[in-house]
Amino acid sequence: MARADFYLIGKPRFREQPLLLVCELARKAVHAGQPLLVLAASAQQAEALDDLMWSFDPDEFLPHQIAGMDEDEDEVEVLIAPPEQSPALRPLVLNLRDAPVPAGFERVLEVVPADPSARAPLRERWKHYQALGVELNKFDM
Repeated sequence: MARADFYLIGKPRFREQPLLLVCELARKAVHAGQPLLVLAASAQQAEALDDLMWSFDPDEFLPHQIAGMDEDEDEVEVLIAPPEQSPALRPLVLNLRDAPVPAGFERVLEVVPADPSARAPLRERWKHYQALGVELNKFDM
């Protein structure tokens, strides 16, 4: 059964830099041997995430790249897709866009902003996944 995991930003370091949580989730995926597709909300966000993945942990490299930049993107463990790119869904998808991920994933990760006023799109996505019959989980980070 497909599942959707919602990660609520709580820790101060994630509140200050929400993309750090994305890096932590990407690291978990890489360690688990699960190729990850990150759906970025904008080209700027994709570039910021690309930069942060190089530097967030000086002792570890996360193999990643932005979709559309290289021929061998199917091989890379973390593929970051700006909105103008639409690579094939992977079993594990991290969604930073306002729209829900269409069916076809095994597991989708959603990052919930710390600011309650910014959560309306996530409530809609929760309802969307619920209607698809996806198993829903919530985690406080």
